[in-house]
This record gives sequence, C-alpha cells and structure tokens, in this order.
Amino acid sequence: MALWRAYQRALAAHPWKVQVLTAGSLMGLGDIISQQLVERRGLQEHQRGRTLTMVSLGCGFVGPVVGGWYKVLDRFIPGTTKVDALKKMLLDQGGFAPCFLGCFLPLVGALNGLSAQDNWAKLQRLWPAVQLANFYLVPLHYRLAVVQCVAVIWNSYLSWKAHRL
Repeated sequence: MALWRAYQRALAAHPWKVQVLTAGSLMGLGDIISQQLVERRGLQEHQRGRTLTMVSLGCGFVGPVVGGWYKVLDRFIPGTTKVDALKKMLLDQGGFAPCFLGCFLPLVGALNGLSAQDNWAKLQRLWPAVQLANFYLVPLHYRLAVVQCVAVIWNSYLSWKAHRL
C-alpha cells in the first residue's frame, strides 16, 4: 500500500512524466516476463537490449501518444457515465486505434520483424472490452496505467512472438 500511495503522490505531482514512465516500465516488464517466464532464458541469457527497446517504445511512443489521446478524448467527451464510456470506446476503437496501430505495428515490425497482420487480429479481439471498462470505471489520470497493465500480457506476447526463433 505504501508503494501505491507513493505512486499516487508522484502521479499527482508530475502526471505526464509518471504516466510516460509507467508506460515504459510496464512495456519493459512485459518483455522481462516474456524472456524469463515464457521463453525461460534465465538471467545469463536475458537480452537487455531487447528489454530496453520495449522500455523505449513505451516511454517514447506509447506513453506520450496514448496518454495524449486520453486527454483529448476526455475533453471531447467529458463525463464518466455508461453512455460516455461507450462513446469513448467507440471513438477510441473506431478512430484512434486504427491510426495508432497503423503507426505502432510498423514501428514494432521494423524493430522486431513481427507480422502486423497477426498483431492486428489479436488486438481487435482484446482492446474494445478493455477500453470500455477503462473509460467507464477508471478516472482519467489512471487510464494509461490500467491499459499498460493489461498491455503487460500483450507486451509479453509481442516480445515472445518477435523474438521466437
């Protein structure tokens, strides 16, 4: 609980920095989980550069882009009712997600050699439900962290898929 309170204080004092660092940290965690629990590389065989790439993607691209989008979306559709959450999810999935994925997947593909087509199919099944709950249940300043926590699983899969021999 002390760690959670410290996170909340940091988030209140420096929301943008903390959200971006959270995104990068959780993307890195996804890669660590992939390498250690899925691929069972062990600490000696852990590819630090690969983890750093995922952290960099989180801090340099995912955090700023998604965090900025959430701010714009909350100004465009203020409120937290069920209808507001549904509107946000529809706009997010219908407008933002295709644009974001159109940038993110080629970037990941360029860095890791992944198939954008495979990633797109997986994301289409997962994200609408996550986003509906996120927009309905989660206050704005926690949304990026919630999505990134869910994304740890996705990032683990991406990292595993990207680095499978």
